[in-house]
Amino acid sequence: MPALKQVMLALLVCGSLLTACADDSDAGAETGGPQPVARADAAADPADTPAAPAAGGGAVLAPEPGKLYHGVFPFSGADDEESEITPESLDSYEQAAGRKVAWVYFSDDWYIDRDFPLDRADWIRERGSVPFIRLMLRSSSEQDIAEPLYTMDNIIAGDFDADLHAWFASAREYASPLIMEFGTEVNGNWFSWNGEWNGGGETGGYGDDAYPDGPERFRDAYRHIVDIAGQEGAENITWVFHFDCCGLPEEEWNAPAMYYPGDQYIDWLGLSVYGLTEPFNDEIYPFEELMNEGYAIAAALSADKPIVICEFGVTDGNSGVDQAQWAEEALTLMLSSRWPRLIGFSWWNENWEIDDDPDHDSRLMLQDNPELSRVFQRLVGGSDKVLESAVAAPAF
Repeated sequence: MPALKQVMLALLVCGSLLTACADDSDAGAETGGPQPVARADAAADPADTPAAPAAGGGAVLAPEPGKLYHGVFPFSGADDEESEITPESLDSYEQAAGRKVAWVYFSDDWYIDRDFPLDRADWIRERGSVPFIRLMLRSSSEQDIAEPLYTMDNIIAGDFDADLHAWFASAREYASPLIMEFGTEVNGNWFSWNGEWNGGGETGGYGDDAYPDGPERFRDAYRHIVDIAGQEGAENITWVFHFDCCGLPEEEWNAPAMYYPGDQYIDWLGLSVYGLTEPFNDEIYPFEELMNEGYAIAAALSADKPIVICEFGVTDGNSGVDQAQWAEEALTLMLSSRWPRLIGFSWWNENWEIDDDPDHDSRLMLQDNPELSRVFQRLVGGSDKVLESAVAAPAF
């Protein structure tokens, strides 16, 4: 979750948007377009496969029923960059949580460079975890602006094919499991890949005259990226489609289903589920309410794809919600098997400034709140349902 994300504005409208989507059935959405190259089957029996991240392992598999993968975005504080994670920042989180993580979540920002993040992937693997990479094709971390370079049209046109081929060739040579997403929180207009910046709900300017141009451009850009990964033989990647439970704008064309690349391109469905992220906001939405609606949307996208909570969290210091209590409710519900297709979660472990007043800072880091840390140690560290290592398909 980027620091400047307009979460609370989204929360003001998410109730009506999600309620409208909650009646979706579990039937998979029909999607057209080109077929991808053959990719590893992510439905193999975990009991017959080695634990990740052994060198040569394939894509990450869903755990056995009733088990959940444990992940985190371990913010380091370095230059406020979501790509700058460190072993020390992960150590700090894992000590506070009382358990190691199965995956480490971080951004690969192309405004820094276009190379595969081998340095971070290597140390994550050495610690026994899987890199979960947010592929962020953007020119800066600034939000709520149009992207001048890495547009959906330019991606589709092949302007970055050479870079993408090199990136995925390196991913293949990494020869260990990777989890990846493109278009983080795609239904949120704080990011430039959202349809609002790419044609919105207009039709006739691109592709199918009956399909909203903005979502259609994103869908085809994602397919293009996955196809290149397949052409490079990077079958060690588990692909995630990630939307926010409370997207903006609140328009029918902006529903997650409009962006979905299709079951043949995606392995897992991912959600962002946040409570309050600023200490001075007063609109309260319980985790259960948000998750019920977000899970219904995800389940309607595909009949059987596993579902993960890519990001969840709530700030400390807001008088309207107790951070530790909110997290306890969230974790208790996850571990209860309330949502049977849920296979994992990751806490967004970051603090950031809102303005010049330190009292307004958002504070989500476990190690800064002893009560929150105790909740995680009891429910995450003390549960045999929570997994700190992933299961991978056989070597490809």
